[in-house]
Amino acid sequence: MLLDRRVVLSVALVAGVLALGTAGYSIIEGWNPFDSLYMTVITLTTVGYREVHPLSPEGQLFTIALILFGLGIVFYILNVGAKAVLEGRLQQFFGRTMVQRKLKALKGHYIVCGYGRMGKIISKEFKKHGVEFVVVEKEPLATGLAESGLLFLQGDATRDEVLQAAGIHRARGLVSVLPTDAENLYVVLTAKGLNSSLRVVARAGEEGSEQKLLRAGADRVISPYSIGGLRIAHSLLKPAVVDFIEFATRGGELRMEEIQVQEGSALQGKSLGESGLGRQLGIIVVAIKRRDGRMDFNPTSRSVLRAGDILIAMGGSSRLQGLEEMARGRGLEG
Repeated sequence: MLLDRRVVLSVALVAGVLALGTAGYSIIEGWNPFDSLYMTVITLTTVGYREVHPLSPEGQLFTIALILFGLGIVFYILNVGAKAVLEGRLQQFFGRTMVQRKLKALKGHYIVCGYGRMGKIISKEFKKHGVEFVVVEKEPLATGLAESGLLFLQGDATRDEVLQAAGIHRARGLVSVLPTDAENLYVVLTAKGLNSSLRVVARAGEEGSEQKLLRAGADRVISPYSIGGLRIAHSLLKPAVVDFIEFATRGGELRMEEIQVQEGSALQGKSLGESGLGRQLGIIVVAIKRRDGRMDFNPTSRSVLRAGDILIAMGGSSRLQGLEEMARGRGLEG
């Protein structure tokens, strides 16, 4: 922004000194505007052509003043121009270097392929929860993403080298929300080929694409149109249910979270009744996802918690934080 103001000032100074020189020769020497402008230009550029007309003593003094003042303007403009070029190149170089350094330091992060409408929402949610991630986008959106504080890598997400540059071998998961199902299919195949343990979630637009993406290796396929249609229908048929789901998932005081029971935590080996989650924390455990992938809905007080289980719990933000500490091995006992 400061550099832009300097460029505008430089243009204004050039126009001003040309107008001043032209007016000066016209008034002092009585020349016509074209001859006065010509004399001003050859004087400022120090070309050394002969004067268009002989100069009077007053004209000579004016020429001396114009040279001293004009050269100062010229040097200023050259300085601003050189600075603009140098700063632009340095900023571009250091910007690329910083991005590469950050990408190499990433571990256990997520890769968001595509920064369209869905990509922006996903990135906003990741940023809100403090999750490390990198956006891969083919279009040159670096300026807008840099201003929003997002780590950005420009390139085609279907290419091996681009995903490798995004740290796919160290990544925890990948989201592919590119415009077409064909592109998302290529990303899933490429990502799973580079990192088979990577959790991949892909977007499906056309009917029938979901099974193809799953066969390609996607762990989960989301169809926005299908989900949106069901949500609209349920908003009319089951408005209270939809209101409750929105209330529990929009990040208000009542939240629904998934929390994994870690090895050696206070919850390991205890039943829900023994853990005291309901009595002490006022948390409702909606379901338990076991390590083998089995889902226990509405578990009873006798359901035993084991390391690796994922609790789908609902409660207040501070209470869920307490549950997370217990699941990690800290917090309330018995």
